[in-house]
Amino acid sequence: MKKFINDTVLVEEQMILGMVKAYPRHLKKLDCGNVVVRAEKKEGKVALISGGGSGHEPAHGGFVGTGMLDAAVAGPVFTSPTPDQIYEGIKAVATDAGVLMIVKNYTGDVMNFEMAAEMAEMEGITVKHVVTNDDVAVKDSLYTIGRRGVAGTVFVHKIAGAMAETGADLDKVQATAQKVIDNVRTMGAAIEPCTVPAAGKPGFTLSDDEMEIGIGIHGEPGTHREPVKKADEIVDMLLSQILEDIDYSGSEVAVMINGAGGTPLMELYIINNRVSDVLAEKGIRIHKTFVGEYMTSIEMQGFSISLLRLDDEMKQLLDAAADTPAWN
Repeated sequence: MKKFINDTVLVEEQMILGMVKAYPRHLKKLDCGNVVVRAEKKEGKVALISGGGSGHEPAHGGFVGTGMLDAAVAGPVFTSPTPDQIYEGIKAVATDAGVLMIVKNYTGDVMNFEMAAEMAEMEGITVKHVVTNDDVAVKDSLYTIGRRGVAGTVFVHKIAGAMAETGADLDKVQATAQKVIDNVRTMGAAIEPCTVPAAGKPGFTLSDDEMEIGIGIHGEPGTHREPVKKADEIVDMLLSQILEDIDYSGSEVAVMINGAGGTPLMELYIINNRVSDVLAEKGIRIHKTFVGEYMTSIEMQGFSISLLRLDDEMKQLLDAAADTPAWN
């Protein structure tokens, strides 16, 4: 294993410290673990907290800032943070307007965030949550009951965060987050695995001519493996699954082409070229496209496509100003 690290035990802490030192205008780190919060606390409005295992950078700390999250909690690589860490994050950002937790649908994340919410409620903090489940690839996985929460979660951060900035109450912010969840779908593929530093070896193996379709953001199996095809053919395969799950006809959408950490921008733009053409052929209008790394899997060579069906309110919130390390 070759990685630019010092010690496998210190990877997450040193990563968070480096992030905070890079963006002191946006972030500060709590003393209770790998929890980052806004450098200047938001007052009088609903606060948003999210998180999960490390290894998905810039998610989730990169989305802390004005217009998005108030706190992000990072567990070990691909492992949920503890309830105590999440609880400290909730306490640090809580306002009289309450706190919304945005949780990806992984068993450990859901359980630990819910436990943290119970702890916070015992302190008189009002906490509600939503669970993202945008991955259309598999109904259940090694980590979940039901669909996995993947890159579409970033749209939830953005749109719910923008709603919170308007001063809307907790019920409205939660309902807005849920509307995004109900209208976003994602599917991905990979041609090379990633290596968790503590494991020291790839989490799975693929032969030189093989790809995994429907892979998860922790390297979980997808729907199947097959020989590598041309980019356009892979896009068609993934988009067909997404478009079968929601009726996007006549809709306006936001598109996210998300790199898994080891895929060059050159290839992501080739992928977006085909996505854009297919949607145009089907009469689906693109309001805005995002191409880059938003929720990675360390250095996995892969990508995902997310489509979010928009209404006028969601368009306005998506376009609203935000200022975070990874979104501005």
